Amino acid sequence: MEQILNGIGRANDFLWGGPFLLLLMGTHLFFTIRLRFPQKNILKAIKISITPERNGDKQNLSVFATLATTLAATLGTGNIVGVSTAVALGGPGAVFWCWLTGILGMATAYSECFLSMRYRNRGPDGIYRGGPMYVWENGLHNKSMGKTYAFLTLITAFGVGCTTQSNSMAQTTSLSFGISPHIVGFLAAVVAGLVIIGGVKSIGKFCVSLVPALGILFMAACVVLLWIFRDALIPAIKLILELALMPRAAAGGAVGASLMVAARYGIVRGLFTNEAGIGTTAIAAAASDTTDPVRQAYVSMTAVFWDTVVMCLLSGLVIVANMIKNPASILAVNEAGLTDAAFMSLPIFGNAFLTVCLIAFAIVTLIGWSYMGERAAEYLTGPRGVPFYKIGYIVMIYIGAVIPLDVVWQCTDLINALMIPPSVAALFLLHRKIVC
Repeated sequence: MEQILNGIGRANDFLWGGPFLLLLMGTHLFFTIRLRFPQKNILKAIKISITPERNGDKQNLSVFATLATTLAATLGTGNIVGVSTAVALGGPGAVFWCWLTGILGMATAYSECFLSMRYRNRGPDGIYRGGPMYVWENGLHNKSMGKTYAFLTLITAFGVGCTTQSNSMAQTTSLSFGISPHIVGFLAAVVAGLVIIGGVKSIGKFCVSLVPALGILFMAACVVLLWIFRDALIPAIKLILELALMPRAAAGGAVGASLMVAARYGIVRGLFTNEAGIGTTAIAAAASDTTDPVRQAYVSMTAVFWDTVVMCLLSGLVIVANMIKNPASILAVNEAGLTDAAFMSLPIFGNAFLTVCLIAFAIVTLIGWSYMGERAAEYLTGPRGVPFYKIGYIVMIYIGAVIPLDVVWQCTDLINALMIPPSVAALFLLHRKIVC
């Protein structure tokens, strides 16, 4: 196992040491320029996302439900544990690169979801199905690549969407409340399983009910903490920018990370949390009841905005401001504990509040990602394979809770890397079809 883990680590070091950083950021930049900065329409996109479209389609999800499902799959440990590990491994400068990935990644997310809407299928049950696998099949007439992407999505659902979430939830709950990871994994599997078995409408209803409230609550807590750390806020912003843009910082330790290390962990964790560039959010977008690809693409673009541009930035500022304000609080924490250390400064509940937030985020992410994996399983095997997928997914929730953290994150980074080439290739091959 140690040799396998070392091999995965070396592969990650190579792939994320330059090639995939350039590919991902190059893609974001290309579509930002190609579409003439769709980010400038973010207020319009937000308005569209909350404006109901009455078209009589009851089999599929409303545009707001697709947004909530997308956010369910992307909000989660990436906003809490992911940002913490990015700062611990890449230094405070990683916050800038994570944020920049979100800003530019909005254009890529728009493009992915536009193509998914254009080339989706409607089944005999009236439900739309889409995503990069259908883009490859219907837009590029290459079903074998569609199956390759679907297979990678299936693996990603078990890894990124399942084990990462349950592991982070179990680790945090164990540290905060002393509850066994076995118990946490079992309970999470039961709770998520009850929703997953209900299908797409059950998942959409659950996400609409819970995701907005969770997001608002977490952002409010971050704003309170930034007020508490207000004396350190401006120094924190300066430190993030200095360490993000300087070839090498003068200080030692995590704060002294090089530009490349900061970029690597910031971009990787940004990808983990917003998924712009791997195409999976387009699977949820395709379930929309709207028939306008532009409308849905704008709605899906807002998911990256809320997830990375707003929430990851708030998390990062809170972590770095706490490092400056209370340096002693981070001396004994692990890579995932920087957020915990910051939230200890909340006047009420503190660490318990963060733990509850992480559990709730992880549960909705487990449920949101189960839908992405279900569509991939159905593409590969047809409807007969879906029940077996659901059972396997629920079992993996438990398994993910009891395996080591380093194994989970190393595998997550590699899985994300493998998803990028087929998704990005489809975007570039069909980029002339995308309009804004």
